[in-house]
Order: sequence, then structure tokens, then C-alpha cells
Amino acid sequence: MYTRILSARRAVQLSLLLAGLSLMPWAMASSVTEKGEAFERTVEEHGQRYGLIGSGVFRYMIWTAYAGAYYQLEGETQPQPLSDVPRRLELAYFHSIDARDFAEATTETLQKSLTAYEFSQLEAEIEAFNQSYQDVEPQDRYVLSWDGGTLRLALNGETLYEGGNAELASAMFGIWLGERPLGKDFRDALLGRS
Repeated sequence: MYTRILSARRAVQLSLLLAGLSLMPWAMASSVTEKGEAFERTVEEHGQRYGLIGSGVFRYMIWTAYAGAYYQLEGETQPQPLSDVPRRLELAYFHSIDARDFAEATTETLQKSLTAYEFSQLEAEIEAFNQSYQDVEPQDRYVLSWDGGTLRLALNGETLYEGGNAELASAMFGIWLGERPLGKDFRDALLGRS
């Protein structure tokens, strides 16, 4: 009889534990999902560990263009997208986009967000960066990262561009995370403000 009471008590404790685990907040999950695209909460890349700051979906007019996640060096929890803090931006695409369109949008956006002098100082490197773009198909992922010394652009894990200019890194991250981003709602979601 005593053994049955202990077994029943353990069964109740186990069921309460399992119920508690199922009710844990989403913050305990190892990833977040945006429109079906999963982003890990912690990513290791080129010897650095990055922690997720925020994620969201970018909408352009009537289209849901892509989902994204912004990361910073693990332990750097205050968003610093235009600083020298190691950081990365991951974008998962829902539609096909030509490389030429990426290059044109990058140039136009940087011309609007930088001063004429700043743009002229970076123009050759922007052109080199733009030449690295490739066409994307749905479910492709671009990753833009700055490890404190190297700016990288990778498509589906393949590095397409590497450079060491911190100003170019800040300009590129500024496209999504700066004062005049492509989308303020998307920027705010990436920075964990929404």
C-alpha cells in the first residue's frame, strides 16, 4: 500500500513537471519562428558565439519579402547595430530576387542614408560588395556578419564576400538597423523593441 502511494505521488509529480515544461515561456525554446522560418537563439560562427536580439518579418507594399533575425556577440544584450560589436543579420527569403536587384537596392539605400562624402569614401567597396550578390530563391538565406575585424556576406553558408572596413560594415547593417532603415517596424522587431 505504501509503495502504491509513493508511486501515485511520483506519477502526480511527474505529470506536474511535464505540464510545467509544456507551459514554459517561448523564451526557453532554442529557436524562434517567423512565418515558418526558424532562427536559432544562439549561433556560433567563425569562433564567435552570438545571441539573438530580435526577429521579425519585412513586408514591402503587399508582399511579405523575408524573415530576419539580428544577433550580437553573446553577452552584448543592448542593441548596438552600428558599433564595432560583433554582430550578424540573417535573412530568409520568401520570393526569388535577382542579384542585380540586390545591388541596385544597396546602392540606392546607401546613397540616401549616407552623406555624399561618406558614400564617396565607400563607393569602391560598395561596388565590390555588390558584385558578390547572387540570385536567391525562396528559402535561401543571406547572412551579413561583422566579427570585429571582417565583414562577411554568405548565402546558404557559402561566403561570397569578405572585407575589413568597419565603416562599410556599419553602413551595410544600417540598411536594416539604422536611423533610416528600409522598414522601421522590421528594424524595431530586429532590435527587440516590439
